[in-house]
Formats: sequence, structure tokens, C-alpha cells
Amino acid sequence: MGKTFKRPEALTDAHTHYCPGCTHGIIHRLVAEVIDELGIRKNTVGIAPVGCAVMAYNYFSCDFQEAAHGRAPAMATGIKRVRPDLTVFTYQGDGDLASIGMGEIIHAANRGEKFTTIFVNNAIYGMTGGQMAPTTMPGQRTTTSPLGRDTEKTGMPIRMAELLSTLVTPGYITRQAVLRPKQINRTKKAIKKAFTYQLENRCFSLVEVISTCPTNWGMTPLNAIKWAEETLLPYYKLGDFKTPEES
Repeated sequence: MGKTFKRPEALTDAHTHYCPGCTHGIIHRLVAEVIDELGIRKNTVGIAPVGCAVMAYNYFSCDFQEAAHGRAPAMATGIKRVRPDLTVFTYQGDGDLASIGMGEIIHAANRGEKFTTIFVNNAIYGMTGGQMAPTTMPGQRTTTSPLGRDTEKTGMPIRMAELLSTLVTPGYITRQAVLRPKQINRTKKAIKKAFTYQLENRCFSLVEVISTCPTNWGMTPLNAIKWAEETLLPYYKLGDFKTPEES
């Protein structure tokens, strides 16, 4: 009997370092499945900066580069401009992209660079110790906000999809989630659309993915999903915010 479900060729056999209940593995698989389905594995370069996905090069079987914290868009810009025939994507967390890398991602999107960004938003710094991120929710406790995020001092969480969608430059900006099977299917469709726009040399694309971080949230995996649904999704609305056809 043949297998109906197997490991994508774009993923290696390596065991990941991610915590139990972390949804990075789901997102990795979705990206890998899309790369396989589009037949671009041998022509793809991924870029991961500092963060939980810092060792993504161990898990993808396509070419991979590691960038300094927040600088993945700059590296992607250089690679794509020198080799426009390549499919280039960055894989970034919210602490990386929305904090130290804020200037990089805004200007890359505003220039209309023809690469794809997979933006994992779990509302906290993961690998570095659970500090407050630009996306941390009001009242959310972290190692640097033990009493909860005080918005009077730190401002409100930044909605990156909405922010980038205000740029005049054409682009594909969407926010999806991987908390439930239906959402996972929609996220894969969004990732495939983003890569397709790049293959067509259409525009910059960013797929924001609402994810979980049970370890740094101090929750079980099931409670983390529930918290994300009740707290993150009402604030971080899912859906397409910009398409090149509407830009």
C-alpha cells in the first residue's frame, strides 16, 4: 500500500529543536510543501535571522543563509537583485521582524523587492528568553513585563500586516493562522500565492502567521491555542490586507 502522507522533499530528516506544541514545525511543512508543489526546490534560497528559526537551515533541503538579527530582508534584497532567477524567502519571528528589523522590512516592501517573507507572530520573543515583543498584547506577562504589558508606557501591539498594507507600492500582504486545520489549509494557500507572485515577478509578499509559544506563555499546548484564539485573533484579524491587483 502506498503512502498518502509523507515528508516533503524540501524538508530534511533532522529532528527540530522546537518546544512541544510550537507551531513552527507546521509552518515549516507548509512552506516545504509549497516549494515541492511549485517544483522550485533546487532554485530556492531561504534566509533566517536570529530567533527560534535560527537553525532552519538544518530543516530545509533547499539552499539557506543566516542573517544578522532583523537583517534578513536586506540579505534577501541583495540575493534577489544579483540572482533574480532565484526564488528567495525570509522566515522571521515577530521580535526579529517588528523590532530590530522594522526598518528593513518596511523599506524592502516599499521598494517592492520581489521576495517572499514568512512572518511568524506569536506575540513574544521566543529563543532569547520570553521578553516582550512589539506584538505582545496589553496586560500580557513576559520576562520583561512581569506585571503585564503597560500600553501607557510601551504603546499598543504593532499590527504589521495593516502597517505594510498602507504602502503605495504594490504587494501581497495577508495574515493567517495555524491554530486549527481549516486555518492551516488557508495558510498554505496564502503561502503558495505569495511564492507564485514572486515567480511571476509581480510584487513583494508577506504572509503573517499567528502562531503559539506554549513555553514562554507558560501554558500547555492546548491552552496556548485557546489563548491565541481568544486573545490574539480578535486583535490580529485574519485575511488579505493587500493584493497586487488592488494596489
